[in-house]
Amino acid sequence: MAKYSFEFKTNVVQAYLNGEGSYGYLAKKYGIPRSEQVHRWVKSYENMGNEGLIRSEKKENYSFDFKLHVVELYLTTEASYQELALSIGMNNPPLITKWVNDFRIAGPDALRSKRKGRKRTMNKPKTTSTDTLDPSNHNEKYIKQLEDELLKLKIENAYLKELRRLRLEGIPQNKKRESSIVSEDPFKLKDILAITGFPKATYMYWQKRFDKENPNQELEEKILEIRKNNKDFGYRRIYGELKKQGLVVNKKRVQRIIQKLGLQVTSFTRKSRKYSSYKGKVGKVAPNRIHRRFETCVLHQKIVTDTSEFKYYEVDKKGKMHIKKLYLDPFMDLCNREIISYSISQRPSAVSIMQALNKAIEITTNCKYRRTFHSDQGWAYQMKAYTHTLKENKIFQSMSRKGNCHDNSVMENFFGIMKQEMYYGEVYYSYEELKLAIENYIKYYNERRIKEKLGWMSPVEYRHTLLAA
Repeated sequence: MAKYSFEFKTNVVQAYLNGEGSYGYLAKKYGIPRSEQVHRWVKSYENMGNEGLIRSEKKENYSFDFKLHVVELYLTTEASYQELALSIGMNNPPLITKWVNDFRIAGPDALRSKRKGRKRTMNKPKTTSTDTLDPSNHNEKYIKQLEDELLKLKIENAYLKELRRLRLEGIPQNKKRESSIVSEDPFKLKDILAITGFPKATYMYWQKRFDKENPNQELEEKILEIRKNNKDFGYRRIYGELKKQGLVVNKKRVQRIIQKLGLQVTSFTRKSRKYSSYKGKVGKVAPNRIHRRFETCVLHQKIVTDTSEFKYYEVDKKGKMHIKKLYLDPFMDLCNREIISYSISQRPSAVSIMQALNKAIEITTNCKYRRTFHSDQGWAYQMKAYTHTLKENKIFQSMSRKGNCHDNSVMENFFGIMKQEMYYGEVYYSYEELKLAIENYIKYYNERRIKEKLGWMSPVEYRHTLLAA
């Protein structure tokens, strides 16, 4: 990392305070690699004055109690490293990062100061080993040494038995408040710690923490309740749902709790789309009027559609299983990503698509601007009945470029999300069962599945908000 002089930092900070530009603009102007560096200088100057811009040449030594206090402040508050460093008068946020990482890996003992230089080697004991010790000349020492060896073996044996018991019973070790050594023989704490190599400070630290209540208990219960009603909500949507309920919480905190509770979503896997409705140029191909401009603030102005294939299994009278197919033709409003109409059939047919089209046209008649219906170059969207119906209702027809799925990526994304949340990993044994599952999901998608782009509202909620404005 480049070192900058005090005068250089002062010039950059004064330029920002005088309103000469943003962090990014000043970073480019003065040749600073990252705009975050400018932001850090400004905040340090606002909180500490000129001292915040002076780089200390001498290495400051911080006590163990101070380090532990800073780490506990970071773990118990939602402040960032930068904010915490400024609040306690430090000009070195990366040092706090190192303390927190060391603490998470090795506990409080990692914060203690290490002695400089090479480690002193232990002098070899002048006494002989048990193999060469003469019992007749050193009777008392010999007995004491045997007693120490026996005590060590007893503690190790009891320790291993307790670990095995905990594994078999499935009891988390960090929830046991009593000593982890269960044995008929009483052992002193100093002997146990000496044999296991466990630092006493770490032992006492965690002994005190066992008596503390879980600060996230209420939040964990709310997360479990949300996940129970929405099995495919990841930490982002759970965070959005908590925000809708008026609970202010950090997104990373929600992610840590979900990882702790093992609630990660596992239904999302990569799958390929099998069905293709493209059969060449069988009619008139419309130009691409959308040009990937998928955003609009007007309801029912831009509508996209496509067809997707689903599979289910049927068993005949002879007990043989056959693979059957179901086809879904939805129409989506790009304003709020709501499925305004759809049709389901056992084969790709013009009748099914025209039914969904007529319903979509009827729903979107209240649009005060001329509508645009976008699709790919599938055979159904090139047929005369489809194009003639759009012309009769004064609707622009738009088509993706040949073989380019990105021109209709919003619809493709909907199919991907839908199949990952209700289709992949599930087996359906009848047309009616699969059809009911699709209908229930579309209702759930429209009315209950929240989106960050919609301000953590569902498509229907967002539509009501626009109409009420």
